[in-house]
Amino acid sequence: MSQHTYLCPMRWGDMDALGHINNASYIDYLQEARVDFLLSRPPAMGQLLETGVLVTGHQVEYLHPVAFGVEPLTINLWVDSIGAARFSIGYHVWLDGQLVARARTAAAPYDLSTGRLRRLTADERAGLASVQGSSDPLRQLPRVRWQGRDHVHPFLVRWSDLDPYRHVNNVMFYDYLQEARIQLAAELLNSGPMGPGGMGMVLARQDLEYLRPMDFRREPYQVHSIVSAIGTSSYTIAAEIREPETGKVYAASRSVVVCIDSHGASAPILGPAREHLGQWLHSADRNTADRNTADRTTVPVER
Repeated sequence: MSQHTYLCPMRWGDMDALGHINNASYIDYLQEARVDFLLSRPPAMGQLLETGVLVTGHQVEYLHPVAFGVEPLTINLWVDSIGAARFSIGYHVWLDGQLVARARTAAAPYDLSTGRLRRLTADERAGLASVQGSSDPLRQLPRVRWQGRDHVHPFLVRWSDLDPYRHVNNVMFYDYLQEARIQLAAELLNSGPMGPGGMGMVLARQDLEYLRPMDFRREPYQVHSIVSAIGTSSYTIAAEIREPETGKVYAASRSVVVCIDSHGASAPILGPAREHLGQWLHSADRNTADRNTADRTTVPVER
């Protein structure tokens, strides 16, 4: 299978509080690999960046923690599907010969002058086909719809969050969702230990669908979150980024979180912590597939 390889340097500022590369930083790395791929191909591919490329979704599976180092990550990239007006890209992220993450991005060409999606040109299709191959299966986590009580986290878009198209960059959505998840986790920590020797939480998987562009403004947006499944040592959070006044949804995500003890081993969710999660649980019986995903998830890597 033909692939594009990008050597991605890590930055000190990409680390989280635990000294590992933050889960949201991976989305930035994938974006750098995509841009490098487009700019290294014939001119028609680079022009995609000028005319507009709209990311419509990400699936990321975190397989192993990555500590900061001077050696770059190796990102292998290939195109796993090409449609009339959309395409998808698969990735493997490696460090020292170890697969640390795998991911998939769905994207579509976008006409900035009209503000609409457009069809791929023949030259663009040929450029994408030059690295076409098959991806590892990443079963999409089901999107959850709900009504009623949820956890609400308001946030402001910063001017620096914008991309060259003057919309919020797709990478930043992961930051907003992370802040909401941390706020929910802080309440969870106050509810008591989750497992023997204390408790920690790592992100195993995150799917995100971009439903409409989000713009800079002075008024806050909101992240609405629920717990859609609780397993033995993991739980799934469904979240939506919304317009507070109208309820318009800009993005929808599903995140699988695994609880670990002080030694990094998976730990059962116990007592008050399980009760606190239960306060945000919505229609658990309806989300069996989601619950099974949480129970089967191996201990992941990203705090």
